[in-house]
Amino acid sequence: MAMANLLTSSTRFTSSLPHLSSSFSSLGNSSLLALTRKSRNQIKPRRTITAQSNGSDSADAPDRLISAICYFYPFFDGVQYGKYVITQFAPIQVLLQPLIPAIRVFKSFPFNGILVFVTLYFVVVRNPNFSRYVRFNTMQAIVLDVLLIFPDLLERSFNPRDGLGLDLMMSLDSTVFLFLLVCLIYGSSSCLFGQVPRLPIVAEAAERQVP
Repeated sequence: MAMANLLTSSTRFTSSLPHLSSSFSSLGNSSLLALTRKSRNQIKPRRTITAQSNGSDSADAPDRLISAICYFYPFFDGVQYGKYVITQFAPIQVLLQPLIPAIRVFKSFPFNGILVFVTLYFVVVRNPNFSRYVRFNTMQAIVLDVLLIFPDLLERSFNPRDGLGLDLMMSLDSTVFLFLLVCLIYGSSSCLFGQVPRLPIVAEAAERQVP
C-alpha cells in the first residue's frame, strides 16, 4: 500500500520535476555554501612548526668554544701560504707567535690534515648529538680547508722561479693567507660571542651539508 502511494505520488509530480529540480538545486547550493562556511569556522589552520636549534642565534659556552677552535684547522693547514707576508710584516709575526707550538704539532705528521678532516666531518658534522650551531661552524671550517686545494694545484702546476710569474704567485699566496687569517679571526671571535659567522664563499655550501 505504501509502495503504491509512493508510485502514485511520483507520477503526480513528474510534470513538475523541472521546477522541483531547480528548487532542489538552489537549496543544495545554499546548503553547500552554509556547510562550507561552517567548516571554515570550525577547522583551525595548522600552525607551522619549525625546528630551532639551540645555536640558531646563540649557543652555550661549550658549543662556542668547540666552534671557535674548529676555525684553527683550515688556518693551520694553509699557514704555509703566508711565507711571504709573515717575513715582511712584523705585527703578523707577533700575532702568530703564540700559535707556533700548535702549528708545529699540526705539521709534524703529513696526514694530520686528513685525520682532522675525517674526525671533524664524521664525529662532529654527522653527529646529531652536537647542536646545529657546532655542526654548521665545523662544516664551514671543513669547506674552507677543501678550497685550499685550488691554490695548491696552481702552485704545484706552475711554480715559477722569478719574473712576473713569481710576483703573481706571491700575490696569490699572500691573498690566500690573509683570507684564512681574516676567517680565523672573524669566525672564532663570532663564535666566542655566540654569534653565527657566515664566511663568504663557504657559508652556503656548509648550509647545504648540515641537516
